[in-house]
Amino acid sequence: MKRERTPNQYKDSCKITVYSFLGIMMLMLFMLASTFAQAQQESKFKKSVKKTVKYSTFYGAINGGNSLSDVDVFSVTNGLQTATVKTPFDYSVSFGVRKIARLGYENRANVFYDGTEKSYSDAATVGKVKGFEFLLEGELARQQGISFINQHHFLRYVANNWIAKVEYLQDGFADIQYFEASERYRHRVGNKLSFNIGAVQRLAEPYGYDPLEEWMLSNGNLHYTDLAIQEGYTAEFDGIGGVTYLDPAGSEVATSTEIWEGVVVPQVLANYTERKRDELQQTLQHSVVIGFDFYHYTKTFWVHSWGNLMPYHYNNGGEFSYHKYNDGQWLDYSGGLIFGWKLNKSLGCFVEGKYNKYWNRAWHDFSVGVNYVIF
Repeated sequence: MKRERTPNQYKDSCKITVYSFLGIMMLMLFMLASTFAQAQQESKFKKSVKKTVKYSTFYGAINGGNSLSDVDVFSVTNGLQTATVKTPFDYSVSFGVRKIARLGYENRANVFYDGTEKSYSDAATVGKVKGFEFLLEGELARQQGISFINQHHFLRYVANNWIAKVEYLQDGFADIQYFEASERYRHRVGNKLSFNIGAVQRLAEPYGYDPLEEWMLSNGNLHYTDLAIQEGYTAEFDGIGGVTYLDPAGSEVATSTEIWEGVVVPQVLANYTERKRDELQQTLQHSVVIGFDFYHYTKTFWVHSWGNLMPYHYNNGGEFSYHKYNDGQWLDYSGGLIFGWKLNKSLGCFVEGKYNKYWNRAWHDFSVGVNYVIF
């Protein structure tokens, strides 16, 4: 059950976002300083820094709009009653800096960056040019009354024979969040295709951990009543078959078992599982990665594809290791495809998308379409 966070939880999430963004910025500055530590003269250092940050863009933007229309909800429990459910307006606050060379098929749609731009190629292992590229992007948003945070930061260096990348991703809708660093050997096959192999380190919450497992009965049912009592909920019986359920603050939350089980208990379980997961420290996962990247472009036909497979993960025997929940090894993978074909002057088609699956949690985006221009 996905729920909107409390104000304090959302405030804490915002703090984490700011701290993560500042941490990435500090890491980028550290990498820049390390890269140019050998510069002997101040003029050379300035030229090196200018070359590295040249063509990068800093941006911040606020976007908003109306959300779902008001909905009338009717009740006949105590006579006809009508309530109106209002959904607050949607908004997003975006901020970031990016330096990523545009590939041949990419066009700059707007004069300014407004934070709504989405480029599938940002997820590719290899960019258009060799050298240092980076993306630092954060978003605070509310959609259909649900507040969430999105972040995507990475620092990438691509050379002829090796690739290094540090990345942080938080997708509020997909409920996935992790740090990742990878070091890979790169083998080029011509100018379009390359293969890579190396190691990946990922820092994330212990995915697979189920806080409700200890409350499961032998028959497979959940002992939710004892769990709710432990969380501070109480039930008061009037002696004639009626019952009133109270929350930890003593406020009435339900006057029937149906409402208790159908409305309150799901919220209790959601609060409990989120709290228990937040109490755990993040785990470090070491994995082997194998990947490829292919890029071909002409003005009428282009293909850009990439993929990453992690077939082996080191088991450190930790209490919350994913090996324990998965009963052994598993496959994590990600990939993307960008395809475009202008069949003639008027007709063209395209396919764009990316897919990720880490710790059996999947998130993806795609777009398919046809364009026909009448001259």
